[in-house]
Amino acid sequence: MLTVTTANVNGLRAAAKKGFVEWLAGTSADAVCLQEVRAEEAQLPEDVRAPEGWFTVHAPAAAKGRAGVSLYTRREPDAVRIGFGSAEFDSSGRYVEAELPGVTVASLYLPSGEVGTERQDEKYRFMGEFLPYLKELRTRAAADGREVVVCGDWNIAHQEADLKNWKSNKKNAGFLPEEREWLSRVLDEEDGGYVDVVRALHPEQEGPYSWWSYRGRAFDNDSGWRIDYQIATPGLAAKAVKAHVERAASHGERWSDHAPVTAVYDV
Repeated sequence: MLTVTTANVNGLRAAAKKGFVEWLAGTSADAVCLQEVRAEEAQLPEDVRAPEGWFTVHAPAAAKGRAGVSLYTRREPDAVRIGFGSAEFDSSGRYVEAELPGVTVASLYLPSGEVGTERQDEKYRFMGEFLPYLKELRTRAAADGREVVVCGDWNIAHQEADLKNWKSNKKNAGFLPEEREWLSRVLDEEDGGYVDVVRALHPEQEGPYSWWSYRGRAFDNDSGWRIDYQIATPGLAAKAVKAHVERAASHGERWSDHAPVTAVYDV
């Protein structure tokens, strides 16, 4: 079995003080993908930077205090890659991948965007470069007899079932038609060629949501978004036996505004 977890930690130093360290000590995951780490490696406490029993790779953003992705694996990766060959984005702390036996595991933090601003233009530029890379990665992996799973905060709710208040968000970043169409391309058998693992296992379910605003009572009312995905090649997706969102028991027990998303693959 291969267990993979992805989590946007909303600042790893802050999360470490709220329960992340205890969560990591108790997880059964073989690989953990983190996003929005927002720290240089040297700024992280030892039990977070290099916890016992884990191999870690941290890819911080050049812009201090922004973005940042990390990967924790139980076994040492055969190879690690930071970035995806983008002159603009490889130093932005948004992508890292590790080769494990038979599978490439990647941590992705796609820009969130904001309608009518440069942030949305940045998001579209990232999307424009990243889809061709996803196709290249899939092809390269297939030639090596490998599977791929790209985990992370994709910052797009794909379908109406993926966010509680979809009607009022149709003109907001994260649920724009062009964003959703792009994710449909990633998941198109004839285009990107990937599979949304959680949705494949739970086709009729609302959510399960993985992000809730800290405003109001969004968490208590489960008024959330499903924007944290495990997107896998079909061969690996077909081996997924279960997946769930590790939703905290209460608002006060959360260590991030996102919850970990875990999938188990019978490999």
